[in-house]
Amino acid sequence: MVDVVVLAGVSTQTLSRVANGSPDVRAATRRHVIAAMNELGYWPNSAARALSRGSFRTIGVITFSLSSLGTMRTLAAIALQAARQDFAITLIPVTAPTQAGIQGAFSRMGELAVDAVIAIMEAHLLGAATVTLPPGVKVVVVDSGAGDQYSVVDTDQADGARMAVQHLMNLGHETVWHVAGPEESFASERRAAAWRTTLADAGRAVPPVLRGDWSADSGYEAGLRLADEPGCTAVFAANDHMALGILRALREKGKSIPEDMSLVGFDDVPEASAYAPPLTTVRQNFADAGNRCVDNVLQQIRTNTAVPGVTLVPTQLVIRQSTAAPLRWLPESGRCQMTLASRKGDANANLR
Repeated sequence: MVDVVVLAGVSTQTLSRVANGSPDVRAATRRHVIAAMNELGYWPNSAARALSRGSFRTIGVITFSLSSLGTMRTLAAIALQAARQDFAITLIPVTAPTQAGIQGAFSRMGELAVDAVIAIMEAHLLGAATVTLPPGVKVVVVDSGAGDQYSVVDTDQADGARMAVQHLMNLGHETVWHVAGPEESFASERRAAAWRTTLADAGRAVPPVLRGDWSADSGYEAGLRLADEPGCTAVFAANDHMALGILRALREKGKSIPEDMSLVGFDDVPEASAYAPPLTTVRQNFADAGNRCVDNVLQQIRTNTAVPGVTLVPTQLVIRQSTAAPLRWLPESGRCQMTLASRKGDANANLR
């Protein structure tokens, strides 16, 4: 700084204003100071500035997985929103979803000097009933059951599943089978519970749940079983990748979609509209979820307070060609006929 001040012939206060982007500097003076900075190769030391003001303008992000669609798209949104607010992110993956792993990640975050933490807790902690985070940390938890203890942001998983099941019942299907995600997943748990409740509230039979692991391969295995289930005309898959596997299995078994069986997914992956047939699915707004995480944690930084509770991001049912009314056999005519519901459709679903 001293070298720049001497070369530019300005005060240290003027140099500080230029380095920090203050508008209270004349344009000619700013150009003169920047020229001196460039000549000497001077850049402000961000670490030193952070220590002097007690703020690092960095948000830590802890996650159990970097492979799932939801985690990656939420993480991308968090990074973009943080950058728009002139914050950086520091990422700490946790290899195993354990309480010790979480504590270790928070300790590491302390060493890396962050202002707050966003924890993407998409799975239950192994060997622990609930997550326990270090006290006094400014934190937002994503996709978790910790709403009574921390600030939580989550997609409205239950409403999305309810819309999927209700859409199929509105088309005339007597019941809906479900291929759920892993038992340790919060998202899978909420979607399965809403599927079961929606059927029960409508007085419909609740079939046994089939379990997958989010992959297309697990959906394929479930689809082979569903193809042999008598009376199965509608399936709700807990994500689009498993739905893709189900589509393949049903085709191999000689089933036609949606004539023989209707199928709804969850996520609305970019490829969903290119499935054969295009997939009816529940769209999650990962960008909105990521934005809300950053806005929430920045509010905690500014006010030094946090309000426990859950912020739910709405979902949307996107109707495509993988769902229709079940075929009804008419003995007197010896033919099949679509029900009235298929001709009417569910015109309001895409308006949610």
